Amino acid sequence: MHNFNVFTGEPRKFDPTFKGPIYNRGCTDILCCILFILALLGYFAVGILAWSQGDPRKVIYPTDSKGQFCGQVGSPLEKKPLLFYFNILKCASPLVLLEFQCPTTQICVERCPNKFMTLVKALLKEDDREYYKQFCKEGVDMTKVSSGQERKITRRCLPALETLKGGVVVVGNKTTFRDDYAEKNINATDLLEASKKSNVVVEARAVAMRIFEDYTQSWHWILLGLVIAMLVSLIFILLLRCLAGVMVWVMIIMVVIVIGYGIFHCYMQYASLKGQAGSDVTIKDLGLQTDFSVYLQIRQTWLAFMIILCIVEVVIILLLIFLRKRLLIAIALIKEASKAIGHVMSSLFYPLLTFALLSLVIAYWAITAVFLSTSSDPVYKVFNTTECMYSRDTCEPETFNSSNITAECPDAECLFAFYGGETLYHKYLILFQFYNVFLFFWCANFVTALGQVTLAGAFASYYWAFKKPEDIPAFPVFNSLGRALRYHTGSLAFGSLILAIVQIIRVLLEYLDQKLKGAQNKCAKFLLSCLKCCFWCLEKFIKFLNRNAYIMVAIYGKNFCTSAKDAFFLLMRNIVRVAVLDKVTDFLLFLGKLLIVGIVGICSFFFFTGKIKIVEDATPTLNYYWVPILTVVFGAYLIAHGFFSVYAMCVDTLFLCFCEDLERNDGSSDKPFFMSPELHQILSIEKNNAKRFCSIAKFTATTKNTSVYSDTSQDQTMSFCKNLCKCI
Repeated sequence: MHNFNVFTGEPRKFDPTFKGPIYNRGCTDILCCILFILALLGYFAVGILAWSQGDPRKVIYPTDSKGQFCGQVGSPLEKKPLLFYFNILKCASPLVLLEFQCPTTQICVERCPNKFMTLVKALLKEDDREYYKQFCKEGVDMTKVSSGQERKITRRCLPALETLKGGVVVVGNKTTFRDDYAEKNINATDLLEASKKSNVVVEARAVAMRIFEDYTQSWHWILLGLVIAMLVSLIFILLLRCLAGVMVWVMIIMVVIVIGYGIFHCYMQYASLKGQAGSDVTIKDLGLQTDFSVYLQIRQTWLAFMIILCIVEVVIILLLIFLRKRLLIAIALIKEASKAIGHVMSSLFYPLLTFALLSLVIAYWAITAVFLSTSSDPVYKVFNTTECMYSRDTCEPETFNSSNITAECPDAECLFAFYGGETLYHKYLILFQFYNVFLFFWCANFVTALGQVTLAGAFASYYWAFKKPEDIPAFPVFNSLGRALRYHTGSLAFGSLILAIVQIIRVLLEYLDQKLKGAQNKCAKFLLSCLKCCFWCLEKFIKFLNRNAYIMVAIYGKNFCTSAKDAFFLLMRNIVRVAVLDKVTDFLLFLGKLLIVGIVGICSFFFFTGKIKIVEDATPTLNYYWVPILTVVFGAYLIAHGFFSVYAMCVDTLFLCFCEDLERNDGSSDKPFFMSPELHQILSIEKNNAKRFCSIAKFTATTKNTSVYSDTSQDQTMSFCKNLCKCI
C-alpha cells in the first residue's frame, strides 16, 4: 500500500523502526540560529539607543522648538502652558505623523491670540504692537509674520476656523487673508488642512482620554465578560470532547439562528427609523465621527449591517448544503482531536504563554517606536540676506550673538530650520525605524512558530503512541517545548525570517501606495495593486507551508527546508483530503469561534446599552458604549481563538500523521495502523472514492473512441491508476 509514489511509481523508503517523534535528534539550521541571536542583540542595542535619545512626553505634552515643555512646574515656562505655531501651514507636512512635531518654530505662550490681524498691520498701533510681542521669540523685534484669531485645543493654539453653509471655510469671517511676509494671499482652506495635520495626535489624545474614562467606569464589567467568554469556550471544548457530533450540529444551527436574529434586529431598526428627521443622511455625508452612536441613528448603517449578515448567512447555508456529506468525515477528525486534547490537557493553557510572549514583543516594538519618533532635536541654521560664508551652517541660538558670525555677517540670524539632527544617530534614524518594524515581524512570527511546533510535537506523541494513553510520554507539551528550543531554534528562525521578509515588503508596498495616491499614472497604480495582491497570496501560502513544515520538524527533527519539502509533497499526494477534510474542519472550528463571539457580543451589547431591564441600574454611564462592547468582543475572539487554535493545530498535526500512517502501514499485523477506528473509517471512505475514480479512469483510458486519446495519454493514465491502486 505504501511503497509507491502515486505520481512517479518509484518505490519510497521508510524507517521500519519509526515510532513517532524522534528523541535522538541534533541541532538544525545553526547559521540561522546564530543570525537570529545577533539580530536580537542588535534589536536590544537599538532599543537602548532609542531610550537614551527619545522622550515620549513629546507625544503627550506640548514642547517648544528648544525642547522645553510648556507649563512644566518649576521651569521658566510654568506660566506659559500653551503652544503657538509660528507658521501653521508647515504642519501639513507628512513629517508631522512620523515625528510628532511640526517643522516650524514653536513657542510657549500664556494665552492664544484672540484677534485676527497680521503683525504688519499691528505695527500701525502701539497697543497691537505690545499685544503681539508675547507671540514672538524672546529678544526678537516684531517681524512681518502672519497670525490670526485662534483657539486653544488641548493646550495648543490652532486657528478658529468655521464652516458656513455650502462648505465655505472662513477664519475671522474671511475666506482669504494676506501673508505680508510671503507677499501672497492664503485661503482659509489651507489653514484647515494644516490644522488637521497638526492636530492629529491632539485629537487622538482627546479621544483616548474619553476612552480611558470609559474603561475606568466599565473595567470590572469587561473582565466579567471576558471571564464568561473563557467559561463558554472551556465548556464548549469539554462538550466537544464528549459530544463532538452533537455539538457540531448544535453549533451550526446556533450560528444560523444567531445570524438570522441579527438580520431581523437590523431590519427592525431600519424600519423604526423610517420618517425620522436626519435618518436618511448617508454615511458619506456624515463623515468621520468620534461618537459612533451617531451612525446608529441613520438607516443606511442598519441596511449595510443587514446586507452583510444576509451574505454571510447565504454563504454558510450553501456551504452546508454542498458539503453535507463531508461533514461526517470532518466530525470524525474533530472527535479524534478531542481525544488527543483530552489526553494532553496542558495544551489548552499553552496559548497563554504565546499570548504573553506576543504581548512582550508588541510592547517592546511600540515603546521603541515611540522613543525613536521622539528623538529628533530642533536644528538651527544661519540665515542671512547678504553674502556670508556661514550661510546655512548649523548654529546654537544661546551662543550665536556672542560668536564671530555676527561680527562678519551683521544681518545673519540663527533661525529654526527643521526637526532631526545631524549626528550619526539622526542620520540613520529612518533605518532604525525600519529595523524596529522588521524585527517586530521576525520576533512575532518566531513566537507563533514556537507555539505551533510545541503543540505539533505534543499531539504527534499522542498519535504515534500505539497503546493510548499508556505509550504517551509524560508532560508531552513541556517535552516538545524543550526539544524545540534546544534543537530547532534555527529552523523556527529560518521560517519566521522568510515570512518577515514578505511582510516587510508588503509594508513597503503599502507605503508606496500612500505616496502614489495623488499620482495620475494609472499604469503604476495597476502594477502596484498587482504586486500587493501577489505578495498577499505569497504570505498566505508561506504561512500554510510553514505551519506544516513545523509539524514535520516536530516529528522528524530535520531542518526547515527538508521539512517544508516533505510536508509539501505529502500534502500534494493527499491534495483531495487536504481540500475536503482539513479545510472543512477549519470551517467548522471557525463557526465555533463565531458562535462564542456572537453570544458574548450580543449579551454585552444589550447590557451596555441598558436594554436588559433586570440589570439596567448597574449599567455604567459611558462616553462611547461601543468601547466596552468592542473590547469584550475582541477579547472573546482572542480567548476563543486561543482555545480553538489548539484544536486547529491538533487537527493539522493528526491529519499529517494520518497521511504518513497511510503511506507507512497497511493495517496488517506486521504493519498495523496507529490511527483509531474512527479515522480508519475515513480511510475506508477515501479508499472507496479512489477506487471509483480509478475504475472510471481505466474505463476512459480503454474506451473504443481512440481518436480522443493518444497512446501516450492512455499509457500515462494506466500508469497513474496502477500506482494509485497500489497506494489504496
